[in-house]
Amino acid sequence: MALPFLFEFWAMDHQLPPDGDWRSWIILGGRGAGKTRAGAEWVRAMVEGPRPLDAGRARRVALVAETLDQARDVMIFGDSGIMACSPPDRRPKWEATKKRLIWPNGATAQIFSAHDPQGLRGPQFDAAWCDELAKWRIGQDTWDMLQFALRLGDDPRVCVTTTPRSVDVLKSLLASPSTVMTHAPTSANRANLAASFLAEVNARYAGTRLGQQELDGILIDTVDGALWRDGDLAQLSVDTCPDLSRVVVAVDPPVTGHARSDSCGIIVAGILAHDPTRAVVIADYSVQGTSPLVWAQVAIDAYHTHNADRLIAEVNQGGDLVETVIRQVDSDVSYRAIRASRGKVARAEPVAALYEQGRVQHLRGLSILENQMVQMSAQGYHGTGSPDRVDALVQGFGQLVVKPAS
Repeated sequence: MALPFLFEFWAMDHQLPPDGDWRSWIILGGRGAGKTRAGAEWVRAMVEGPRPLDAGRARRVALVAETLDQARDVMIFGDSGIMACSPPDRRPKWEATKKRLIWPNGATAQIFSAHDPQGLRGPQFDAAWCDELAKWRIGQDTWDMLQFALRLGDDPRVCVTTTPRSVDVLKSLLASPSTVMTHAPTSANRANLAASFLAEVNARYAGTRLGQQELDGILIDTVDGALWRDGDLAQLSVDTCPDLSRVVVAVDPPVTGHARSDSCGIIVAGILAHDPTRAVVIADYSVQGTSPLVWAQVAIDAYHTHNADRLIAEVNQGGDLVETVIRQVDSDVSYRAIRASRGKVARAEPVAALYEQGRVQHLRGLSILENQMVQMSAQGYHGTGSPDRVDALVQGFGQLVVKPAS
């Protein structure tokens, strides 16, 4: 009977606390990755002693969720909550009027709502479990109040289980030297998830930024005043390419051609046959750290694969050399050189307007391009390196002559 409750035997690596001296442990994962079970088992490990009546490491625990109902229904009584994980002789009792659990050894855990940071003013604890921190509307205030309450014992600690979102409280916590992190995608826990669920969410969201966040458990950073927003891009994905009347392959060549060079942006896009004011981004063939002949071959291959009408390239840096390299690979390609006379932001803003009007779609699998897009703002590019993919995208739309609706 004991084996089902020996979590160390069943647990995946991301569900076990790291060794070392840390104050906050963040379990970052996709939906259904086993985060709640890991948090509940960590609380058990903190409060339980070798025998049911023996004291554990922690005596007073704070359980903080977005709402009191979520704390009770997920953290305590959920399918992977504390009650479900506890063996009969160590199972705590729920005192509804006091909103707390009490274990046979006298340890207690009290629930709190992240909507009420002041509720944490006064109580004191030696451990805490915070669930879905990235969802908390006033997360920083609640987190700050909890830190003042974690003042009992020799080494108070907190476990945070959350699907990532780009919020300041999570980003600052991850940057703290006293924080450790484990991570897993949804698929890591496939043995405990319905196969139909995995098939459906992967069909809908794999290869999208939303999928990276909710399924892969990856923190996708965002920028204030971005020309493109996550929520908008998440609505653009389509599974099949519509009929097109014109297709271009746009190339943004790197200045140099060695292992540390910026990527060569190579984007394929087209305009819809039934509506020349609407477009679809078909594919991203961008490559990094290659010689000019290599990226030229990739671009030519994309040109033929998609029966493109034209290959275009920005030649501000390479001049005639860009065309020379492309002609070496295929002398018959329909080619046009573009010289950019305006800055990146000025060129990107009209294209961003097309997206705001809902006139652009993306085939799935463009998450790297989309990651660059949301780093572009009116103040410039906030990512690392150069926005090569975005530059190629913008050039492509310039040649497709897609006009915003007036």
